[in-house]
Amino acid sequence: MTSTAGVWMTSRAHDQLQTELRELLAQRHIELPDGDSGDYARNQALHSARQARIRRIQHLLGNALIGQNPPDDGIAEPGMVLTVRYDDTEQVETSLLAEREAEDSEMEVYSTQSPLGSAITGARPGERRIYHTPSGAIMAVTLLHAVPYGLTNPAPGKHENSPAKDLPCRAQPVTS
Repeated sequence: MTSTAGVWMTSRAHDQLQTELRELLAQRHIELPDGDSGDYARNQALHSARQARIRRIQHLLGNALIGQNPPDDGIAEPGMVLTVRYDDTEQVETSLLAEREAEDSEMEVYSTQSPLGSAITGARPGERRIYHTPSGAIMAVTLLHAVPYGLTNPAPGKHENSPAKDLPCRAQPVTS
């Protein structure tokens, strides 16, 4: 994920990432205890993970597109609040299509790398898409509405049985 393309995020998510980065940088230097090599290895692993997270957040913040609404053209893309219907259950869900790591706590967020996100990206209202969940199940979903985040009044739209969100999938448009 070293793309130089802009990363759409809400101002709240941007602030949360800045706070997380400050906290990680404040604990950047960890003490490595004398003695047990297992403790040393664990601390080294934690330090490496912290450094990787710092680099990831710096990348996200360095490429952040904040307050820039995508066009109000109804096409599903990052920065859009999507209303979809799961065709097998007829359940309707409203969520934000954005970087998962830059999520907004006010509504469910799907990344464009998630099974649903990658399947629905580029869809127009009324378009049906299918995707494969990590368990291999095939899901069909229809885009009902896509509105820029800045033109909505965010409200929770969580779907309790949503498929896993951050794993790659094979998606293909389906014509009805």
